[in-house]
Amino acid sequence: MADNEFGCTKWGKDWVRFAESLRQTRPNTQLPSARRMVCDGKVQITFDGRTVRAVVRRGRGTTVTTIEVAPMSPGTTEEVSRRLSGAQPVLTDDLYVAITDAGHAPAPELVSVDCSCPAADPRCIHELAVYYDMARRIDDDPRIALDVQGFFQASAHTSEASTSATPQRWIALNTLDPAAYFIVAE
Repeated sequence: MADNEFGCTKWGKDWVRFAESLRQTRPNTQLPSARRMVCDGKVQITFDGRTVRAVVRRGRGTTVTTIEVAPMSPGTTEEVSRRLSGAQPVLTDDLYVAITDAGHAPAPELVSVDCSCPAADPRCIHELAVYYDMARRIDDDPRIALDVQGFFQASAHTSEASTSATPQRWIALNTLDPAAYFIVAE
């Protein structure tokens, strides 16, 4: 297993589990190299909605890995929204456990994974490196775990639809227009 450099939070640990599957019966010799690639800054990730695109440099070669994440279920979206609207709007491990205990696991599900490398393995080193890089990013900012599952888009649509029925105690930040709240004094 990896050291504690990746997956320090429960939110990030979900992505480490993609690389270090519990169903694996033998050690994967590619894992240390994949972790080293992340530590050496060889992975550059961009997000496009629920799609993670990564350019991974290894040696002289560069590959593109694309991972599509399934949207968060409506039940999980509602539970996360409900939990974030309270007094503790921080994405902590305790919040993760509370959401899971309520029967709504916030762990991501992958729809598809594609890599431009010619590797014959079903899971190439580039894919593993992207999982570790995502884990490290999510450890730093757990909001990424929700964003890549489309939570903020779904909660924005939910809050728009439900504002006439029940008042919301919070609003997603990406629905606010900063120009409406900040005035520059001249």
